[in-house]
Amino acid sequence: MNMPEPGQRAPGRGPDGEAAARVRSATAQLATVRAAMLTDVSRVSEIEREAFSDPWSRAAFERLVVEHDPRVLFDVACLPDGKVVGYVVAWFIMDEGEIANLAVAPGSRSRGIGTLLLVRAINMARSREVGTIYLEVRDSNAAAQALYASHGFQEIGRRRRYYRRPVEDALVLRLVLPGP
Repeated sequence: MNMPEPGQRAPGRGPDGEAAARVRSATAQLATVRAAMLTDVSRVSEIEREAFSDPWSRAAFERLVVEHDPRVLFDVACLPDGKVVGYVVAWFIMDEGEIANLAVAPGSRSRGIGTLLLVRAINMARSREVGTIYLEVRDSNAAAQALYASHGFQEIGRRRRYYRRPVEDALVLRLVLPGP
C-alpha cells in the first residue's frame, strides 16, 4: 500500500475524502449490534453467500442460535430500520478465542460496520478474560487484513491451500490482549 509522505494527505482525503469518512462514521454510529435471532438467519445467510465463495450453510447459522452455547458469540449489526447488514461469529474456550466468521453486506462495506462487529468480539473476549484471539483471512483479502491490523492483529503463520473455491492460502492472525 502506498503511504503518503509526511505532510501529504492520504489517498481519498481532502474535502471529498473527509466527507466520505464522515458518512462512514455516521453509518457506524447509527448501526446497532445485538445477539442474532432465528429471524436474522435468512439475511445472514444471504450476506454469507455474497461475501464468501465457500459459504457456511443456513443450518450452521440456525444451530448457532438454537443451541445458544455460552462459549459462542453470534451477533448481527442492524441499521435503524432493523435491516441486518453484517454479523460476527466467535468462540471462546478457556483463555483463547477465535473469530470464525465476520462479514458485511456489500452495500454497507467501508462504513465502519466491520469495525463495530470486530470491536464487539474483542470486547466480549476481554470480558471473558481471553488472552489471545486468532483468526484466518484469505491472503488476497487486503481490506479485511487492514481492518484486523488496525486493531492490533499480527500475522503469525500461513495455512497453505486452506481455502477452496478458489484454492488460496490463509494467513493466521493473532491478537494478544493485555492482562487485567
